[in-house]
Amino acid sequence: MICLGIESTAHTFGVGIMDENGKILANAKDSYTTEQGGIHPTEAKNHHIACKDKVVEDALKEAGITMDDVDLISFSQSPGMAPCLVIGMEKAKELARKYKKPLIGINHCIAHLEIGRKLCGCEDPVMLYASGANTQIIAYEGGKYRIFGETLDNGIGNFLDGFARYMGMGFPGGPKIYSLALEGKEYIELPYVVKGMDVSFGGIQTNLKQKYDSGKFSKEDLCYSCQETVFAMLVEVSERAMAHCEKKELLLGGGVACNKRLQEMCENMCKARDAKCFLPPNGVLVDNGAMIAWEGIIEYKSRGADKIDDLDIKPYERTDDVKVEWR
Repeated sequence: MICLGIESTAHTFGVGIMDENGKILANAKDSYTTEQGGIHPTEAKNHHIACKDKVVEDALKEAGITMDDVDLISFSQSPGMAPCLVIGMEKAKELARKYKKPLIGINHCIAHLEIGRKLCGCEDPVMLYASGANTQIIAYEGGKYRIFGETLDNGIGNFLDGFARYMGMGFPGGPKIYSLALEGKEYIELPYVVKGMDVSFGGIQTNLKQKYDSGKFSKEDLCYSCQETVFAMLVEVSERAMAHCEKKELLLGGGVACNKRLQEMCENMCKARDAKCFLPPNGVLVDNGAMIAWEGIIEYKSRGADKIDDLDIKPYERTDDVKVEWR
């Protein structure tokens, strides 16, 4: 079985092609970026409209196949920005109708987890899902992927993007903050906000902006201190979830998980507790179509296709809303 998966939850329009053995045949994408300011939903939607046909063509070319070779189409149905999700869904429906292929809608968050499980070979991990809009600590218990901790306000990626934007840098801001942090030399104390199993970034962002406006601190030191503080928060709640669930594996997912410092801190924590830390390739940590294709295959084998006319986007669907029928 070969599945073509379409990702369009936010800034990236991606098309991935995978087979049922877990081999990535293609993983093409085009991402919306800015020189200044953040992601604007309407502009991101227009970006997706402009590039969607070419990204599909690029993926098929990369895989060396045609649509006739595709057995299944999947798309990111949830969660995400509604204007962006609609474009991916409409393209998926167009292809499914034109080529008479079965179609299935996929939860983006769970796709991150399952592609990581497949490529890394981990069995039953706690997942630290750190992306733009999402920050969740997830583990499988009782027939669902349960959220054992999450952000109470911004996602970690949006928090980093917001601070970068405040300093005059464009989107995405996380990689720019990482580069500046490498030059930081002095740790500046910031609020550390862990509430039980949850984290909060709003107050930290306000504090960072105040310190930046004061002119007393360098960008480099602020970025270094920012990363050290918020990543320590994520590692703390991840470790607590591993202890609570009695699991010995930690899997990273989401675009922010590409950050080498976050990876290092997670690896150090796992080493200290005699656990394993799994880091998927960057190409599937960021938003991508391959994970949507893989999730399409495993869910299709479990529950079959969806009815095209009944399908709609689910912008606010949570990870723990999905019944996991394939495990």
